Amino acid sequence: FSSLYNTTYSDDAYTNDTFLDYYDAAPCHNRFCPLFQRVAPPFLAATCATAALATGALLVALAKRPQAWRWPRSRALVAQLALGTALFAALLPALAAGAARGWHLGTGLCRLTHLLWHWSLFAQALLVASGSCGTAWARWDPRSRRLAVALWAAALLLATPAALVSGVELGTGCVRRSVDILAPAYLLHLALCLCLLLLLPAGLLLAALAVPRLRASWAAGAGLIWLFFLGLWGPYGAGLAGEFLLQAELLKPTCGSFEHFDLALGLSEGLGVLHCGLGPLALLLAWRC
Repeated sequence: FSSLYNTTYSDDAYTNDTFLDYYDAAPCHNRFCPLFQRVAPPFLAATCATAALATGALLVALAKRPQAWRWPRSRALVAQLALGTALFAALLPALAAGAARGWHLGTGLCRLTHLLWHWSLFAQALLVASGSCGTAWARWDPRSRRLAVALWAAALLLATPAALVSGVELGTGCVRRSVDILAPAYLLHLALCLCLLLLLPAGLLLAALAVPRLRASWAAGAGLIWLFFLGLWGPYGAGLAGEFLLQAELLKPTCGSFEHFDLALGLSEGLGVLHCGLGPLALLLAWRC
């Protein structure tokens, strides 16, 4: 949710000549920031509590009945997804406090938070994708252990640009993007987000339709987790693409477009954040059924 703190514009931003040239009128006003500061802290706190309870229940179910977790919801895959959601949820209290009272932990911890945030998210995406196109997680053997190490290491590498482009603004705001929209590091980060949140699931879906073996795997339920994950984070990926088009002036900016976009991007990220609480619950429900 820290990216919501980096809204598309602010009240002060419209006092400069560039934005006045865009609108040739009185400065626009950001109505999203006050709403965010009121809603974000209780939302993040409630989501964190839900995620803690749901992940705890999932881990108990894994420990008490390990034989009940079979492919496609194998125990090894589910345990790693629980680890990813737990890591994601562990960051929410700090972000809630930062949204309510400002970020006072410094630039280093801000970048570390964004690194861990995206690491957990990208690791879950890679885990779900690997579980949707093969039977590597059917058992926990040396092959699957090597795959797990490779996926988590790759996710950490892919999350590094997120740490490089984040930072602290105005001394109290830990923001998702503190660099220019056309900065190479941000373009790399944006490309990685779009690939993992939009292009990868679309490619897997097309592959499942075209390849009988993958289609059988999805029919057995392997693709349900991926569709659930895509449904929550896909809109945020599309929102990042829209932000780039507006900030790079590939779409003509207006006061209305920025206001509506800020709200849409905030809602889409809030939807994605819900995955750390709803994901474990969905896995438990699938297991019970």
